[in-house]
Amino acid sequence: MSPDLASLADAAGLGNAPIYVHSLAPGGPAWSRDDGRTIYPASMLKVPLAVAVCQAIVDGRLRWDTPVTIDPRNATSNDAPSPIVPGYTATVEELTTYMLQRSDNVATNQFYDVLGRGQATQDVHALGFGATFFRRKLTGAMPRIVDPETTGINDFPAREAAAVFAAVAEDRVPLAADLRRILATSWWDVKLSRGLEPGDAFAHKTGDTDEVCHDGGILTLADSSRWVVVVYTELPSSEENDLRFGAFMRALRPYLLAA
Repeated sequence: MSPDLASLADAAGLGNAPIYVHSLAPGGPAWSRDDGRTIYPASMLKVPLAVAVCQAIVDGRLRWDTPVTIDPRNATSNDAPSPIVPGYTATVEELTTYMLQRSDNVATNQFYDVLGRGQATQDVHALGFGATFFRRKLTGAMPRIVDPETTGINDFPAREAAAVFAAVAEDRVPLAADLRRILATSWWDVKLSRGLEPGDAFAHKTGDTDEVCHDGGILTLADSSRWVVVVYTELPSSEENDLRFGAFMRALRPYLLAA
C-alpha cells in the first residue's frame, strides 16, 4: 500500500512539505509530494558541493590530501565546535568531512574559493543536476558574511536532493563511497533519525535556518531495503520541529517495510 504523504506530513505537523521517498531497488516504488515552490536549501547545499569536490579530485584539480589554509574572509559561526578557523590549514578530506558531518559553514565557504562557485555549478550540472546553483557563501549568524562575488540565492530543490542522494547511493557520482562514508557519520541525528529503529542506518544531511529546516539522505532499514528520503519544510529550526520529523518517519517506516 502506498503512503499518503500529505496526510502523514499533516499529522506530524510538517505542513505543506515537499517530500520524496524512493526505493533504491530496481523497479521499486517512488512516492513524492511537491507543489514546486522554491524553498531555500540551507545546508543541504553542502551535499552537491561535496560532489563537486569529488569531481575536482577525479579531474586532478585537487587531491584528498591537498592542503588548504582558511581565509579570514570565510569566517562565520557554526553549530558545533570546529578547528576550521582562519589560518588553520586543513586537507580537502578534512574540510569535506567537517562540511558534511558537522555542517561546517567555514569549510563550505572555503570550498567556494577553492573550487570557484561557477566551476562547481558547472560540474554538478554536467553530472545531471541542473537545478543546483552555488551563488553565495553561507552565514551562520547575522550580520551576513561579506561576499562581493555573490550572484543571488543558492538553489538545491528537494527533488534534486533526492536525485543526488540516489546517485551517491548507486555510485553514479565520483567517489560516491567516500561520500556515503562521511554522510553516515552525521552529528545531527535529530530529525528523521528519531523515527528509526535499531538496525536502521541513515547516511544523511540536515539543513537549518530561522525560516527552514530539512533532512534527507540514504536510508537502509533493518531488513536491508534501501531508500532515499528527503523532506524540506518552511518551519524554523527548533527542537519542537525536529520532533515533527521523527514523528513523520515513525509513521512512514511501516510503509517502507511493507513495500
